[in-house]
Order: sequence, then C-alpha cells, then structure tokens
Amino acid sequence: MRIPGRQETRRGIATLVMACACVMAAAAEVTPDVLVRTTTEEVLTIVRSDKDIRAGNTAKVVQLIEEKVAPHFDFVRMTRLAVGRPWREATAAQRETLVNEFRTLLVRSYSAAFTGYKDITVEYRPYRGSSDDSDATVQTLIKLPGGAAPVSVDYDMGKTPAGWKVYDVRVAGASLIINYRNLFAQEIQQSGIDGLIKTLIEKNSSNVAIDPKTLEPKTGAKASGETKK
Repeated sequence: MRIPGRQETRRGIATLVMACACVMAAAAEVTPDVLVRTTTEEVLTIVRSDKDIRAGNTAKVVQLIEEKVAPHFDFVRMTRLAVGRPWREATAAQRETLVNEFRTLLVRSYSAAFTGYKDITVEYRPYRGSSDDSDATVQTLIKLPGGAAPVSVDYDMGKTPAGWKVYDVRVAGASLIINYRNLFAQEIQQSGIDGLIKTLIEKNSSNVAIDPKTLEPKTGAKASGETKK
C-alpha cells in the first residue's frame, strides 16, 4: 500500500474541509418553513411508531427532542430575551448556567407536550418570506384528537451562520419568551440572578414535569424515564 505524500494529504484535507463547508452551507440555505415542516413531521412519525414512546417512556422522548428538535433552537438568544435587562449585569458564568438550565427546562416542557399529544396532526400555513429575510415567522395549526379546537403554534426564527434557529414560540398568540420573562422578573426581583439560577436548578432536579406557565410541577405528570405500565 502506497503511503500518500504530504502534498496529497494536504489536498485530501482541503477537499474534506470544502465538503464540510458545502454541507453546512446547504443546511443554512434551508428555508424556515421547510425546516419546521421536516423537523416536525420527522418527530411526529417517530412518536407515532415508537412503542416505548407511546407507552410513556419520557426519557426516550427527551432523547428524541435533544437529537431532532433542540439543534434548531437558539437557546442563548431565548435565555437572553427571557432574562431581559438583568442579562447585561450577569457574569459570564451566570449566563452560561442560565442558558444550560433554561435549555433543560424547555426540552423537558417540549418533551412533555409530545408525550401528552401523540395523535396530533399539523397544518402548515403558507410561508411568504423571502431569501433576503434575517427574521421570519412560520405559522402552524395543531389539530388535536377528539374534536378539540385546533391551536395555533407560531415559530419566530432568526437566520444564523448555522442556519435558521427558533428563538420564540407563540401558542394561541401567547409568547413563550414573554411568559418566562414575567416569571423570571419576579424571581430576579426577589432573589437576584443567583436566586433565579437556584430556582431553575431545583425545578430541573425534580422528578415531575414543569408547567411553563407557572414554573410549578404539573399535577401527576412524571418527568422520569420510567415506562408507564
């Protein structure tokens, strides 16, 4: 076997780098509506077909959300918007902890939503954005089983070097970020940034799903990875 020379090695590395760059560029070119549709349908397909998830295995749902959904959310921007003005006064260490804990809270809440509504279907509203946009909103309509009234879910997204990322979700017109900003403001006013961090850590360490409207445990909702019998 012939060992490649230094020049050939350099050419190989350059080719690999270019290939990676092309893949990243292709990902960045995906329009926000296509990204929301493909991600949502992929997740719903898995939720409908996976027997463990349908049986209530929350740990597996969390893993699914981590792999398929979380990469498309801008958690740093979401945390900064939710914390509001006090973000500027937070130290680098506090900001990092806030992002990590808020990310955990959001993933758990999102996972609980998928666990509770396995048989939903999603209608995607026409997208009228252009390729020059740096900010976009993708509108969807969640159709619930049993004849319940459908719920609008809109994704506010920003264009980043890594592609489009969600920075807010509006359910029936109510902003997730504004809801958390109100809750966080109360915590910060009472106990400061460290108090908010302490509260988030405690909520994430609990063994129950968290209600995003109140930051309080959902009654009877388990957050562990145990499969329901």
